[in-house]
Amino acid sequence: MPTNERIEIVLPGVVAPDGLLIRTSPVPVPAAGQVVIRMEATGVSFAEQQMRRGRYYDQPPFPFVPGYDLVGIVAAIGAGTDPTLLGQRVAALTKVGGWASHVIVEAADVVPVPAGPSPAEAETVVVNGITAWQLLHRKARVRAGQTILVHGANGGVGSTLAQLARLAGVRVIGTAAARHHDRLRDLGVTPIDYRGDVPAAVRELVPGGVDAVFDHLGMPSVLDSWRLLAPGGTLVSYGSAATRDDTGSRQLPVLKILARVWAWNALPNGRRAYFYNIWAGRVPARRRFRARLRHDLTQVLTAMAEGHLTAQIAAQFPLDRAADALRAAESGTVTGKVVLTA
Repeated sequence: MPTNERIEIVLPGVVAPDGLLIRTSPVPVPAAGQVVIRMEATGVSFAEQQMRRGRYYDQPPFPFVPGYDLVGIVAAIGAGTDPTLLGQRVAALTKVGGWASHVIVEAADVVPVPAGPSPAEAETVVVNGITAWQLLHRKARVRAGQTILVHGANGGVGSTLAQLARLAGVRVIGTAAARHHDRLRDLGVTPIDYRGDVPAAVRELVPGGVDAVFDHLGMPSVLDSWRLLAPGGTLVSYGSAATRDDTGSRQLPVLKILARVWAWNALPNGRRAYFYNIWAGRVPARRRFRARLRHDLTQVLTAMAEGHLTAQIAAQFPLDRAADALRAAESGTVTGKVVLTA
């Protein structure tokens, strides 16, 4: 590929994976305070699966370049930017735009990637790692000796969350299809078949309830999750995956969860519920948001570099095979995260 050419994957509207477009353009030039990252790895998250259906609750208007995060080398810097960034491998959270060979981001938003993990390995814990760390340590505030339930423990966020919880000395029960159970056991997770009676299975393992539940499924799963909490327990909802293929309002599923969370927290029952949004606080407190993100992602990347966290790569595809990557991610047959590489 010519060094002055940028390749990007465009989502033109509500299309099947084959409807993604591949376009080329000149490599962008960074403005003051910006950097251009030469992408080495970017991911296929659940957000992109929702976006291609027009179902992600705050996605931009079509057409746009998807890509929630990336890892790559700083190839150019704008005026006033720290010159030591040039040539560094960094990670960035983008929400959109990551599925491209070259991506402009604010210099303040990049996080150095330590030596050790490959770009694809580091990519698996950018949005997934930030999410998992904040769910565990900023929302549920887990402690050693506690027991938690992780829905979808074979997924990108779930497998990362499970490993970080085990690292913190927490017992993990995880739901997944039976074919993923051996992999979960390897991660130290007690598996439950999500197709069965999950509440009954959890109660059999922990009659008094769990200390925290992490639920990305949405209604009605969060209702069962709330009832599975022990006294003083915490429910953290962070998505509405069950509505991925629905039609109608894309905001309504989230609003229903928010209403339920508000109602539960109004009750004097000793338990707490949250709806987690990784972008919360970005606008009113941007400096604090960036500092928190940098700290949390650094913790996760350091854990990986030190061998405490194993990258869960479901599959790797080159950027121009984004359609195949999206199909793999949507198949429901993979463990971990599907990664696109340069």
